[in-house]
Amino acid sequence: RQARRERALEQARARAGERAARRRARVEEEPLQGKASSGRPIAVSETASEPPAPVGAKPDGGPPFDPEPETAEEGHGEIPIRTLEALPSTRQPQRDPAPTFHEVFDDARPVKRKRGYKLPPTGLLNEIPDGNGYDSQELKEIASRIKSKLEEFNVRGSVVQINPGPVVTTFEYKPEAGVKYSRITTLTEDLCLGLQAESVLIERLPGKPTVGIEVPNSRREVISLRAILESTEFHDSPSKMTMALGKDINGRIKVASLETMPHLLIAGSTGSGKSVMLNAMIMSFLYKATPDEVRMIMVDPKRVELGIYEGIPHLLTPVITEPRKATNALRNAVLEMERRLKLLASHGVRNIDQYNRKMAQLRKEPRGLFDDPEEDENLKALPYVLILIDELADLMMLERANVEECITRLAQMARAVGMHLVLATQRPSVDVITGLIKANFPSRISFRVATRVDSRTVLDSMGAEHLLGRGDMLFLPPGSSRLTRVHGAFVTEAETNRVVDFWKEQATPEYDESFLLTPPSEEDLDDAETFDGEQDPMYEDAVRVVLEMGKASTSTLQRRLRLGYGRAARILDMMQRDGIIGPPDGSKPREVLKRPDWLREVELR
Repeated sequence: RQARRERALEQARARAGERAARRRARVEEEPLQGKASSGRPIAVSETASEPPAPVGAKPDGGPPFDPEPETAEEGHGEIPIRTLEALPSTRQPQRDPAPTFHEVFDDARPVKRKRGYKLPPTGLLNEIPDGNGYDSQELKEIASRIKSKLEEFNVRGSVVQINPGPVVTTFEYKPEAGVKYSRITTLTEDLCLGLQAESVLIERLPGKPTVGIEVPNSRREVISLRAILESTEFHDSPSKMTMALGKDINGRIKVASLETMPHLLIAGSTGSGKSVMLNAMIMSFLYKATPDEVRMIMVDPKRVELGIYEGIPHLLTPVITEPRKATNALRNAVLEMERRLKLLASHGVRNIDQYNRKMAQLRKEPRGLFDDPEEDENLKALPYVLILIDELADLMMLERANVEECITRLAQMARAVGMHLVLATQRPSVDVITGLIKANFPSRISFRVATRVDSRTVLDSMGAEHLLGRGDMLFLPPGSSRLTRVHGAFVTEAETNRVVDFWKEQATPEYDESFLLTPPSEEDLDDAETFDGEQDPMYEDAVRVVLEMGKASTSTLQRRLRLGYGRAARILDMMQRDGIIGPPDGSKPREVLKRPDWLREVELR
């Protein structure tokens, strides 16, 4: 920052010197230019030829006349076409006018975060391709064909605005008085026939007396993921769970936060772009958050889609491919959710953001001389947890009861503790997307589906059957009943491999294998109170660790013995029952009541 300030001051001094030199030059030239008849000196600017007045300027020098679109259409028969150049797409980096090679190299370096993690640079992705543009004459011909085709069915009106987009062009059609909206929507297939288009989507435009007729472009633009990640919308989003969706029909960049959704349901037939969208979403998280901030559980029953992410440090478990382990992971996720809810309640906070801010504030407070250093383990921030299931239909066929119950409980209560679900399926039927699941997933995305029944199953409305495929989607945002058409960002497998290798070089994943084990049922928990602690094979090892450390805490057993939270907590309860440790005392470790050599004496007996 200091170097930039110095460079800015130097540039300001240089510009001031240039202005002073120009003023001195003008003063020296004034005696050589003569006098005008009025007696005042003639400036150089006055002797130059006057620039031509702008088109439409008034003779008296007033502001130019800018005709309104309706006036222009009535007077000249021209349909206004909105230009795409006025839409900002990428964030312009703040650089000096002439940086050195070393400064450019530093600007391209990844951003440093705590624990030495670095976020990947966008240079790992392919260059942004140039836009295809549009042919204004071709668009006007399509508008004329739309008008003539509707007039064949006695639907009178005119096209008043053309909005070109990256994949489709929206023609704003204004019907005459007395024309019902339903008469226009019933002519969708006839418009496809007249325009020779693959599909046409008709919808009302909010806040306007026009109907939007979306026609596919003859040349489709490829929406690069790099363009979305370098945009101002993605960069300025404060959420660590920000995902890059793509661009809307007008070319504006669309991003969304999984925190506000808080869960997402994705459906689409084979080849519609669902897998590419999942990869773009995961890549967004890898560009936005470190492993300390976001952890992931990936379920891939197809075994070929998400295996590319095996080994990244963000993973909480290895990529799960077996349905039985996936069910165990969901059941253990419910236990983790309950643990986090109790933890938040004990600290008097309502969500994970408040908890992490409170923990950060406590870590900044000075420690006393006799404070236990083990308490720092209990002041760690909680990471967000993303549970991604690529094919829900396969799990519902094998473990329907357990899967539906766990998904419902997580969807209802996991938002406050930072756990979010993303479910994807290519078979959007009512036996897969049940009413109980759909009621707890207000945010949904539908790619192209086979029938209008499937579209209604996912979105509660028709329209997804008319999509184009290859990333064309309908997005139902949270808190809204109006669908938004979005064209998804495209990312190649080579780009994904480069980003995955970047994270693998920084750290190895720290898996919690207890998520894959079968959690105890309620009957087992009831029986656990009656059997002896020695029945747990890790009980004696846990006692040795506690006597050696001189303190007992769940985090110590988890770290030393690689246990899950539930199992470590049960072992501590058994030790308390046997009189080895004392009762819990808030967030402090439990007191050890036995001497360090107590276990050796017991073994000798």
